[in-house]
Amino acid sequence: MDTLAALLNGFAIAFTPANLLWSLLGVTLGTAIGVLPGIGPALTIALLLPVTFHLDPTAAFIIFGGLYYGAMYGSSTTSILLNTPGETGSIVTAIDGHMMAKKGRAAAALATAAIGSFVAGTIATVGLSFVSPLMVKIALLFGPAEYFSLMILAFVTVSALLGDSTLRGMSSLFIGLAIGLIGIDTQTGQARFTFGLLPLLDGIDVVVVAVGLFALGEAFHVAYRLARAPDELSRVTGSLWMSKSDWSRSWKPWLRGTAIGFPLGSLPAGGTEIPTFLSYLTEKRLSKKPEEFGQGAIEAVAGPEAANNAAVAGVLVPLLSFGLPTSATAAILLAAFQQYGLQPGPMLFSANSTLVWALIASLYLGNFMLLVLNLPLVGLWAKLLLIPRPYLYGGILMFSMLGVFSLNNAVFDLWLLLGIGVVGFLMRQMDYPVAPLVVGLILGPLAEGQFRRAYAIAQGDVSVFFTQPISLALLLVAALCVLGPVILRRMRR
Repeated sequence: MDTLAALLNGFAIAFTPANLLWSLLGVTLGTAIGVLPGIGPALTIALLLPVTFHLDPTAAFIIFGGLYYGAMYGSSTTSILLNTPGETGSIVTAIDGHMMAKKGRAAAALATAAIGSFVAGTIATVGLSFVSPLMVKIALLFGPAEYFSLMILAFVTVSALLGDSTLRGMSSLFIGLAIGLIGIDTQTGQARFTFGLLPLLDGIDVVVVAVGLFALGEAFHVAYRLARAPDELSRVTGSLWMSKSDWSRSWKPWLRGTAIGFPLGSLPAGGTEIPTFLSYLTEKRLSKKPEEFGQGAIEAVAGPEAANNAAVAGVLVPLLSFGLPTSATAAILLAAFQQYGLQPGPMLFSANSTLVWALIASLYLGNFMLLVLNLPLVGLWAKLLLIPRPYLYGGILMFSMLGVFSLNNAVFDLWLLLGIGVVGFLMRQMDYPVAPLVVGLILGPLAEGQFRRAYAIAQGDVSVFFTQPISLALLLVAALCVLGPVILRRMRR
């Protein structure tokens, strides 16, 4: 009953005229920017972090919630019409969705994606509402040693499980950890890795890193790729109303995708990639016509798109309950919390319960707004794809620089932005995942603080991390994530 009362209070706040407008602004901007190729929710939120700095925290997070859901909706449009996923969770959607578009069934593909996203998003948000308070009770059992081990698990899963190469993932993580060490050590007062540069004494702002990696890095990458092979846009043809056959082939994949996406999105491994691939494989095995998969099967769009949006809500469970980001977008959201001096975790639900439940309530409203916006206006969103790429990414570069400069009014931040943008471009060219870098940057200082606290409480006894049952279990799971794939490969040989 406490959860229901808190949720109703959240709806009372979210239903105020001002917050309804903020939610509408968030979902509209999220959809519009998410439709644009190569621009996912992480970049969308990163771009608007400097803009929302002066807003009330509740209003800002209602906007971020709308941006998060809206960008996920928009990325499916890009995948279907342009075969260019705006976010990694839409990669699977592009396989059959684009084939449907090439066969003149783009409208049906967009409709099943929109309705499936609404169904999955609503059910998963209900799960978020009732699972998060339970997770908070578990989090209250954690001390410094357990939190440090949990962060080690997050480092390992984000680096080792979500990329093609464990080595590349770990390399990206260590770059993020190194950047997180720059600045004055809060305990000793010593400057670390500043190289005598005074602006680095305060460390590197997470917003600068996020905008550089996602905005500049993506803009450089797209400019390089388009110079080699321009994209081809499919037209939206046919009725947006799904046929009776489309409905009968879609509703079960929507529910199955939700059942797969939300639990997997809630795990420390998190993310949307694994749930969408699992949903695709599940639908192919259960299909009466598996030969259609890869050629434009509507189930291959309905299931993965539902899993994608259910996983999005699932990712918020560890973020709000433990303060653990399990994807690049969650890491940017964590940076947004820190921008307002807030730290997600058990204390957030008690100290800032109004903000948390207003955010969760706004997700319900935003999900409904997205359905209303996406179905009748899909042709309008598709026209955004006709914007010439030089103008589009030129605008992103200008907006990024203005936003970063407004943080401290320092030219030094612009040079940092450019350097990090080049690093982001090189990482994409060499297929290094960006998410571990952001997670390492944000969680690194927190993990260091928890390690020092546990070490001090244990009076210098390192075994505290192995004698506490929860801490030991988390470290064993982390070791299994790293060593398990190696052992399996050797056993197969």
